[in-house]
Amino acid sequence: MTLNEICKPENLVYKKTSLLTDKVMHYCPGCGHGTIHRALMEVVDEMGLQDKTIGVAPVGCSVLAYDYMNVDMQEAAHGRAPALATAIKRLMPEKFVFTYQGDGDLAAIGTAETIHCCNRGEPILMIFVNNAIYGMTGGQMAPTTLEGMKTATSPYGRDVHKVGWPLRITEMIAPLNGVWSVSRHTVHTPAAVQKLKRAIKKGIEDSMAHKGTCFIEVCSSCNSGWKLSPVDANKWMAEHVLEYFVPGDIKVDGQMVR
Repeated sequence: MTLNEICKPENLVYKKTSLLTDKVMHYCPGCGHGTIHRALMEVVDEMGLQDKTIGVAPVGCSVLAYDYMNVDMQEAAHGRAPALATAIKRLMPEKFVFTYQGDGDLAAIGTAETIHCCNRGEPILMIFVNNAIYGMTGGQMAPTTLEGMKTATSPYGRDVHKVGWPLRITEMIAPLNGVWSVSRHTVHTPAAVQKLKRAIKKGIEDSMAHKGTCFIEVCSSCNSGWKLSPVDANKWMAEHVLEYFVPGDIKVDGQMVR
């Protein structure tokens, strides 16, 4: 049997979404950003929302996210994605608007923007990629860097008595009245990616229904910053990162569940 005979439409189990471009990615091998991009665009594609979607890209590793997602995108100043998304959504309330931000952009320079956007209940979906380190700028300590974790600026490990504890900003914003749903996910296994896709779909539906801000944290490995192979980075994340940043639902339909 030839390849053409095998690759018939009825035999096609999985098809690449047309909402991802063919540009060569700049992400390091093993980085979770590509998987998260794919999960997000697959859901947008499955829901038929390409022409109704507007994304806001940040400053950080995913600064070029607009190169890979075949939807309308806008670039924001560092940490200001929620403010820009607020303006877009208020001007075009019928659109699905999302921000895509890392731990530096959302939980450091953009902390105030994040908190006030959530407190206002802006009906957008915020996707927060947490790899516990500043990957793009050389592996410095981030607000989410774990206690004792070594980075370029904490070579002896994070000392919580000097710089504070790893910031669980997801749990911080969950109790705010304007926040409709909050969950934490990963992309280190196929099953985890499927859970993320379901959360994205619900976040899209709820934000487009103007129920409030929907917030999804995605724990992702940074094998180059962590100085580990992609396989070992996934193992390290499962054994260490997910013990502190526990996956699962935190707030569902406006109600705290943990």
